[in-house]
Amino acid sequence: MPESLSWPAVLTTVLEGRDLSVSEATWAMTQVMTGAATPAQLAGFLTALRAKGESVEEVIGFRDAILDAAVPLPVDPNVLDIVGTGGDRIGTVNVSTTASIVIAATGIPVVKHGNRAVSSKTGSSDVLGELGIDLGLSPEAVASVLDRAGITFAWAAAFHPGFKHAAAVRGELGVPTVFNFLGPLVNPARAEANAVGVANPDVVPLIAGVFRTRGATALVFRGEDGLDELTTTGYSRIWQISNGDQHEFDIHPRDLDMPTATLADITGGDPAHNAGVLRRTLAGEQGAVRDIVLLNAAAGIVAYRLSQDPGQAQRNLIQRLVEARDEAAAAIDDGRAEAKLEAWVRASREAQTD
Repeated sequence: MPESLSWPAVLTTVLEGRDLSVSEATWAMTQVMTGAATPAQLAGFLTALRAKGESVEEVIGFRDAILDAAVPLPVDPNVLDIVGTGGDRIGTVNVSTTASIVIAATGIPVVKHGNRAVSSKTGSSDVLGELGIDLGLSPEAVASVLDRAGITFAWAAAFHPGFKHAAAVRGELGVPTVFNFLGPLVNPARAEANAVGVANPDVVPLIAGVFRTRGATALVFRGEDGLDELTTTGYSRIWQISNGDQHEFDIHPRDLDMPTATLADITGGDPAHNAGVLRRTLAGEQGAVRDIVLLNAAAGIVAYRLSQDPGQAQRNLIQRLVEARDEAAAAIDDGRAEAKLEAWVRASREAQTD
């Protein structure tokens, strides 16, 4: 990394509308994660970056710096993460969190990465805390929960302490910054399979570009209604990334013989409300919430299977989603999903006393 790097040099580059190199971006984010950047430097940087627009190379550099500064999570990276960027301002129930439990019930190891709510009343950590999952476990305990239950949660606040150095400036700026979509890219498990929902269409090329450049396997998707999920209200677009290749698809619920819904059908509430919806869904309650959970669980299953067998990319995506949707439905209907949640809560409690 060039020794001449400094905030004046980096800020001048961005203010002139030029993109930073990966190494320059890594340097800048390292300054932030270690607390070496002053509030004025950070505010100027985030504002100039937002005005210019981020590049894939910059996001790669930011990601690398954040992961380098993260608390290590001692797990096999051969796992799935299913997560959304937030920012859709719609306030749905916890779709990806519920889907992650269903996916784990099919036998796929899941390390879910998440944080407090960004665009809804209840984020993944909010609802998991309500369900009895301990968010304050040590990295070794988080890994132990994965071994015991086949699913665990990496709370961003615990694994990325460097984020606290940017919190006050982000709050005072009051506008979205690159931090708003870095979360799905910095799972400390460094998951090899990813299912990522993106609310902002301008962010899709950045997230997909990072996965493509780094040779990761991912399904990146967004609903045409603005959801950072595969939606059941109408069309969704999927970007499938495998071995550096990327292909785009449009899907509709009717392609999978699923009914359409309205946004009101899947709107959530506070943590207690969403936890109740999650429990009822895992217990087999029918309706629009079950449908969207199954659709997104299918995306996660497809992403994981693709990471295990890149040849799956040659098969029809709709057919793969239908097969995975049926697997997810079976895991709910035969009680495995409900049992998986119970096993997760039990493993979390046991890990506290180890």
